Amino acid sequence: MKKSTVIRLIVFLFSFLITPVRADVLVLVHGWAANADTWIQSGVLQALEASGWSNAGVVTAAADGSVYHHAGAAKLNDNKVYRAQLPAAAPLQIQAAHLYTELLFISKRHAGDSIILVGHSAGGVVSRLVLVSPQSPGIETLVTIASPNLGTERAIDGMDVIHDKPFFCPGPGLAFLKDTFGGDDYRYLKNSQGALIDLMPAVPGTLIGWLNQQPHPAIHYHSIIRSVGDELVPAFSQDLNQVPRLHGRSEVHLTQTSHALNMADGMLLANILGKK
Repeated sequence: MKKSTVIRLIVFLFSFLITPVRADVLVLVHGWAANADTWIQSGVLQALEASGWSNAGVVTAAADGSVYHHAGAAKLNDNKVYRAQLPAAAPLQIQAAHLYTELLFISKRHAGDSIILVGHSAGGVVSRLVLVSPQSPGIETLVTIASPNLGTERAIDGMDVIHDKPFFCPGPGLAFLKDTFGGDDYRYLKNSQGALIDLMPAVPGTLIGWLNQQPHPAIHYHSIIRSVGDELVPAFSQDLNQVPRLHGRSEVHLTQTSHALNMADGMLLANILGKK
C-alpha cells in the first residue's frame, strides 16, 4: 500500500473517531397548574431513565430573555431529557415565548442532535404555538399527551367559577365549586384567566381556532389519547388528526387513564421514541 494511501486512511479513521456521536434530546413541557417537577412526581422521568434517557435537568427562561439551567447528570453522548419550566398560569402565547427561548438555549447546546418535544395537556398547545412560529427551533418530533388540541369546555367552566356564574352544578352550585377551588386553588384559577381563555373550544376568533389553521412543519406527530377516564379534555380534542392542518399526519396511541400524567406515560414515550 502506498504511503499516501495509508495517510489518507489514518486521517479518515481519526476524523471518524473524533466526530461527536449524534444523540436525541427530549424536552418535556408541562401543562396548566403544573411545573417541571410534575414529570418526576408522576414517575414519567424515572420511566424514561430506566429506558436509557438521562436527566439533563430543568431549563427556565426569565422575562428578560436570560436562561437558567439547573443541570442533571446526563453525559455528552447520552440521550437526554430536559424539563421546560413555564409560567403555567400565563396566556399561552407568553408561555410559548418562554418555551421558544428555552428551546433556542437547548438547540445551541446540542447542535446537530434531534430535538423531540413532548407536551402534556396545555403544554401540547404551547408546543404547537412554537412550531408554527417564524424561525422556530428545529424540532424532529412532537408528542402530545391529553392535549386540548380543539380546546376544552372546562376552560369555560373555570371562567364561570371566577365570574360567579352558576353553570353545570345544581344544588350547592357556586358555593360548592368555590369550596372545591377554594383558597390558593381559587386564587390560582383567577390568576389563570388568560390561559383559560386561550384553552376555550376552537372557533373563529379564539387562539386555538387560529392555531389550527396555521401550516405545521413536516415532522413526526404522535397523539397520546385518554380514550376513557379524562375528566378535563374529551378524547376527540386530544387527537392531532382533528386539527385541520394535521389531518392524517399523527400516529395515535390510546390509553385508559385519567388526565394526569403517570409512569405508564413514560414507558409509552420510551416505546414511541424507540421506534421513531
